[in-house]
Amino acid sequence: MSKTCIIGGGLTGLVQAWQSQKAGKKVTLLEANDSVGGVLQSEKIDGYLLDYGANTLSLRHQKVARILEELGMLDRSIDANPEASLRFIIRSGKVVSLPHSLSSFFSSPFLSPLGKLRLLLEPFIPKGKKEDESVAGFISRRLGKEALDFAGNPFLSGVYAAKPESLSLKYAFPALQEIEQKHGSLFRGILKSKKNPERLSKSRLISFAGGMQEMPNRIFGLLPAECVQLKTRVIKIEKVENKWKVTSQPQGHQESDETFDQLICAVPASKLLEIEWKGLDGEELLPILAETSHYPLSLVYHGYDRAKVNHPLNGFGFLVPEVENRNILGTLFSSTLFPGRAPENKVLLTTFVGGERQPELANLEDSNLHSLVFEEHQELLGAQERPCFQKIKRWPNAIPLPDAKMGDRQAAARDLEEGNKGLYFTGSHLCGVSLPNCLEADIA
Repeated sequence: MSKTCIIGGGLTGLVQAWQSQKAGKKVTLLEANDSVGGVLQSEKIDGYLLDYGANTLSLRHQKVARILEELGMLDRSIDANPEASLRFIIRSGKVVSLPHSLSSFFSSPFLSPLGKLRLLLEPFIPKGKKEDESVAGFISRRLGKEALDFAGNPFLSGVYAAKPESLSLKYAFPALQEIEQKHGSLFRGILKSKKNPERLSKSRLISFAGGMQEMPNRIFGLLPAECVQLKTRVIKIEKVENKWKVTSQPQGHQESDETFDQLICAVPASKLLEIEWKGLDGEELLPILAETSHYPLSLVYHGYDRAKVNHPLNGFGFLVPEVENRNILGTLFSSTLFPGRAPENKVLLTTFVGGERQPELANLEDSNLHSLVFEEHQELLGAQERPCFQKIKRWPNAIPLPDAKMGDRQAAARDLEEGNKGLYFTGSHLCGVSLPNCLEADIA
């Protein structure tokens, strides 16, 4: 039986372990932490359910639905509150709703009349010619500068905690680049893409009763107990006659070696060079593979008495455009999104601070960070009293950005795989950070 070692027990590594197990391989998964899931972590404290990584999964395509169904997760999923379809941004210091229908497009103050007119001119804008265009350049060119400032910029701070100028269209949103080249217009292309048979007839925004960590926990439960080794650090990887000798050390134990036919490396880019690599053809490519832009991000959780927040909290949450010069990137109305996120008569708000825009704010002391967020909630949401529940989750290297270097990383990974039989690299720094990308990631 072929032996496969998978290093890294985040969602991507778990999916690879599950697929290898189904293929009849003997699988060993090594994870340095005491639990699987990577950034997909959920915790219940004092009746509040906190997600420390992704808060939702956008279910749009048949393939992802089939994977979830095979995992036994589709029936366990819960849909977001219909109210969550309403989204907000901050404009001129006020919470304003984004359009959710044709009539609301004209009535919403999210763009000025000139900004809306420029948006409607999109079908008449010629195709772009730059292959390495930034997301900022693409949005500004096709939709206008105002749409970039008050739609693109806050949206991308919510997805990547990054500025659109730093992101590559080719790697962050390849589908948009393809739509423009194929249809000449985003509006025309998006309308036609809805007829794609691989798309679900109706997209869903889902989570699980116990939070997003239910998904990696479910995959972990489907694997044989003996194949997953937690709290086990990989020290060295050595290529020996087209096989892979892995030296690892379980916490509190001595180092040990085991040789495998296949090695799948699913560790974050920031951890790649902490492993000693020996005998690798093309070893000089490893630093390129590891070169990924990350910025610190702090997630601040505040629980309030419902009666002490003036805003109806009737939506997904709000995002903050950079031009508004505020101290937060946005806030999710977590207890509106899904049931069971806060005790009765309480609300839970999840706020994002830092990222590429203001990395220094992510590193504030706890008390200063809580005060900063409360002051924003006072002004924007009408919070009347300090929160009755507080928690901070810090991510020093939060999200690997799909910037221009992503192509170099992918090329380095391909060259390493071609030069070293049985070696594969995967992970969000290569396939993208969205949960569907992690679920669908394939190795050669």
